Amino acid sequence: MEQPMMLTENDEKVRKALEKTRELSIPDEKTMPVLMKLLEEVGGSWSLVKLDNYSALIDAVLSVDEDKKKLSEGSSNGDRGNNKLSEGSSNGDRGKNPKVIDSPVSLKKSYETRSAVSGSSVQVVQNNNNGDRKRKYRNRISDITKGSESVEISLVDDVGSEDAPKFTYIPHSIVYQSAYVHVSLARISDEDCCANCKGDCLSAELPCACARETSGEFAYTNEGLLKENFLDTCLKMKKEPDRFHKVYCKDCPLERDHDKGTYGKCDGHLIRKFIKECWRKCGCAMHCGNRVVQRGISCKLQVYFTQEGKGWGLRTLQDLPKGTFVCEYIGEILTNTELYDRNIRSSGERHTYPVTLDADWGSEKELKDEEALCLDATICGNVARFINHRCEDANMIDIPVEIETPDRHYYHIAFFTLRDVKAMDELTWDYMIDFNDKSHPIKAFRCCCGSESCRDKKTKGSQGKLERRKIVPTKKQSGSKVVAFKRK
Repeated sequence: MEQPMMLTENDEKVRKALEKTRELSIPDEKTMPVLMKLLEEVGGSWSLVKLDNYSALIDAVLSVDEDKKKLSEGSSNGDRGNNKLSEGSSNGDRGKNPKVIDSPVSLKKSYETRSAVSGSSVQVVQNNNNGDRKRKYRNRISDITKGSESVEISLVDDVGSEDAPKFTYIPHSIVYQSAYVHVSLARISDEDCCANCKGDCLSAELPCACARETSGEFAYTNEGLLKENFLDTCLKMKKEPDRFHKVYCKDCPLERDHDKGTYGKCDGHLIRKFIKECWRKCGCAMHCGNRVVQRGISCKLQVYFTQEGKGWGLRTLQDLPKGTFVCEYIGEILTNTELYDRNIRSSGERHTYPVTLDADWGSEKELKDEEALCLDATICGNVARFINHRCEDANMIDIPVEIETPDRHYYHIAFFTLRDVKAMDELTWDYMIDFNDKSHPIKAFRCCCGSESCRDKKTKGSQGKLERRKIVPTKKQSGSKVVAFKRK
């Protein structure tokens, strides 16, 4: 006979669960039996228990109280025929066994079913000595990707103060209109791929042709993580760009003013380290260790409404080691001019922070407008649009990735963890915003990142978040000037 699962308050996982239920004044003696039952039915996995900030556990405990109350009321009224806890009909069929209170897993499934509609408002009421306590899940979507990713990504609003964000989820970036992105196998020459490789390139004795693109080394470990030295160098280049080599445009798209026909002085574009992944013309298999970003999101992520004034944010539901690929920044691929025109037309509306793709600009005498590209996730994008800014000590970094084209004007932007990140921690990255830059096309928000090294400490108050940037008319489309890279 299988022994029942034993739990103790000395267990750190149990302690964290009890801390959460205690916030709602739920006594431990009520929580422990439900917690044990829930763990038994999910095979001891804590991922379900911790899901949505322990909402499954809390909902199960409260639902058990509700059902006990209904059972008590039904018995006192003698209404056996309509008792919801009885499988017998109104004719008093005692031949069937009465149904016991739903198990925690069943309760969670019922909870997800009734609240997984965008914009729905669900209230769960708990009666206790301190009066009625209400938990609102105003918005809860089980999968904002609508099945387009290999993992489901939920959205929750524990605060209950914001409507669900309106945007179209896309798993891959798309060209808006005039942007020039040429993806063609014929354009990938032999030196741009490893056609003779087989299986896993990382297991070969010598680096393949793709690795030669990045100074003869692979960026990834055999465990699929970014190498620590590679990651540390990328961080140094972002923190201290003036220490590294830059290229300068004779006619910089960031400083060009089409109306006046004038050109500004180029501030320089950093030649960043980048990742070159194997692709379809390569001979290796899809499980090759040099194919990470192109396989898409595999981490358990969740969009949630923050309580620090930052609006929507993104957090992880699992522990992530240093160097883990989290997601790619996905959006509409626009030209620099298209972004400017869009900003003017939609002034005053909500916007996500645009990212400029300024690859190899300095190597060209004159860059055409259709080659000066940027990403905007305001209308169409993926979970990366919810990643909030944090000054200096963010836990993720954006790194350029070359996959399906040798075209230096377009590349992918992938986010990797800079250190170990615990489950339920918010995922952040440093936008590298100069809060004193008055010429930026998007007015700098009042930062409320909470970092001790916040660059906006002089600014009082908190009004900004990822989707609340005021557009101001300007021809200078600086975007993120530190995301350029060049073949070495």
